Amino acid sequence: MSAALLRRGLELLEPPGRAKAPPGLQRGRAGPRTAGAARRRKRALEPGGNKATVKGRVVKSAIEEYHKKKPVNHLRENLRYMLKGRLVADKAVTEQVLAQNRGRKSKDQPPEKTEKKKSESTVFTEEDFRKFEREYFGIP
Repeated sequence: MSAALLRRGLELLEPPGRAKAPPGLQRGRAGPRTAGAARRRKRALEPGGNKATVKGRVVKSAIEEYHKKKPVNHLRENLRYMLKGRLVADKAVTEQVLAQNRGRKSKDQPPEKTEKKKSESTVFTEEDFRKFEREYFGIP
């Protein structure tokens, strides 16, 4: 049971000749709507007023709003900034940064470069070998 229902029940059970409790023993409320009234008063004092009314509202220009939200092209400023600094990092540093940013999965790793084997070529020609055989082994 709520406290209000309990109080009402006790009032009904009181003998009719008895008066209500002295004001000092009553709750601090003056009435059932006091909390709601206080809230309404507090809201009325807030700055900005009531948003539901049109009074005091300034009409905004749709063109001005469009220009405010219009995207700005920063290409020239960015190019000027990028071209201003000509500092180039070392190759080893750039490789290290790229390796750190690369994932650990095998699909993120670059393919390993295999060194191409140079075809073994000799300085001697077939004719030189035949000449050597004739001289060394004595084959005609």
